[in-house]
Amino acid sequence: MEEQRYAFGRFMLDPGSGVLRRDGQPVALGQRAISLLKALLDADGRPVGKDALIEAGWPGIMVEEGNLSVQIAHLRKALGQRPDGQEWIVTLPRLGYRLFRNQAPLTEVGEQVVPSLAVLPFENLSGDPEQQYFADGVVDDVITALSRFKSFAVIARNTSFVYRGAGDIRKIAGELGVKYVLEGSLRKSGSRLRIYARLVDTAANVQLWAQSFDGDLEDVFEFQDRITESVAVGIEPHVQRAELERARRERPGSISVYDICLQVLPKILAETSAQNTEAHALLTEALEREPDNARILALASYTLEHRRTMGWPPFGPDDAEKCVALARRGIALARGDATIMATCGMSLIQVGREYDWGLAIMQAAVDLNPNSLNVVLRAGIAHVHCGNLDQAQQYLMRAHRLSPLDPYAHITFCGLADIEMIRGNYEQSLLWASRSLALNPNFDPTVWIMITDNIHLGRKEEAKRFLQHLLRIAPNSTLASIASGQATKVPERLTLVLNGLREAGLPEA
Repeated sequence: MEEQRYAFGRFMLDPGSGVLRRDGQPVALGQRAISLLKALLDADGRPVGKDALIEAGWPGIMVEEGNLSVQIAHLRKALGQRPDGQEWIVTLPRLGYRLFRNQAPLTEVGEQVVPSLAVLPFENLSGDPEQQYFADGVVDDVITALSRFKSFAVIARNTSFVYRGAGDIRKIAGELGVKYVLEGSLRKSGSRLRIYARLVDTAANVQLWAQSFDGDLEDVFEFQDRITESVAVGIEPHVQRAELERARRERPGSISVYDICLQVLPKILAETSAQNTEAHALLTEALEREPDNARILALASYTLEHRRTMGWPPFGPDDAEKCVALARRGIALARGDATIMATCGMSLIQVGREYDWGLAIMQAAVDLNPNSLNVVLRAGIAHVHCGNLDQAQQYLMRAHRLSPLDPYAHITFCGLADIEMIRGNYEQSLLWASRSLALNPNFDPTVWIMITDNIHLGRKEEAKRFLQHLLRIAPNSTLASIASGQATKVPERLTLVLNGLREAGLPEA
């Protein structure tokens, strides 16, 4: 069996031949240095203790620690500096050494570089040393919650806690090889506690997010849960937005798979046929390069699912088959990524009409990461279409409560409007639908609901006004195109909308 090769930066290490190459050219290193480098690479960004490194470089031989220092210095000189001016190998006090990794092993198909984050110990400002346990408990829970997200990597507690009180977070970020740092403080006054947390983009040296939490010590566990939930939910969209801006600024013409993932998100959120087409073209290009990339598979499936759901002109006669095939493959390769599972599960429901399996996938995704807005939102919409309305409302209200300004909030509001419409609460439905339309006037389902609500409220002229808006944003809309793209496990839910659109004057075909 061929031994795994490693790539990082401009380097490739082939342990089998004992050769390190920079830009294809051999780098002069002895076998002990090669063995140490392999041990650091095998750790995949985690610290490696000095004893472990000595055993790797001098197996079965007792040597002085100075020998290790000499070899590490030799390695550092041979590798030079990273593009950001920092060393490839950093010393971690009391832990050993760590090699900055910016690329996965070459044999790991479908993996990609993701942004990384460290959560530092929160500073105790209360003057009460015993409150440090609470601050540490909050950070522990936050690290655990954030580790459920697969869109960024989180440094383990044992590593980040070494930097308690270390000061310069940009220096810490450089040593840990992370782009983002979450830090905070705790202050106690009587029976009240205040926790402050902030997320910093250390490369740009800007604060992305900050929030204070006030609570009573009597409700310490509920307070801790609330902090954890809010921090976990608040961080993901800010990291994603920062990465998108970084890609636009630093790699404007890049066609790397990771950059393609970033480029398609605003195109998907635009909710237009033209932007959907552009997103699908980019994702098709990415799949040619990485056919086993689960994230790309999920997004490609989503563009096809959304196109069919919205009633936009198809790319071809086999869109539905391609959509379901991509979704199934995405689920098979998801590796516990809740967002990928939920995205693909929606395709199974909306396009594959595999309602029970799709709902099961949704539930599994929620169980994996109940703090992911994308997951909770999609679970709510899935239940609107083919499940329990009470459960749908719980999921969607949770999504709204966790992040009312989320980029997908228009879908949350539309789902809540749909529920109220189905229940016959047309005025309440209109309120939710109006909020959705204000956030994104291009989301067809919101307009369908506003037309239907106004028909049932006897406001036919208002319904016709919204019908004209629908035909402006989606001129090819017909009853047939909408019906073909919607789930039908509970037919009366869809029939309600179709009847409203029909009465307003939408063509049959």
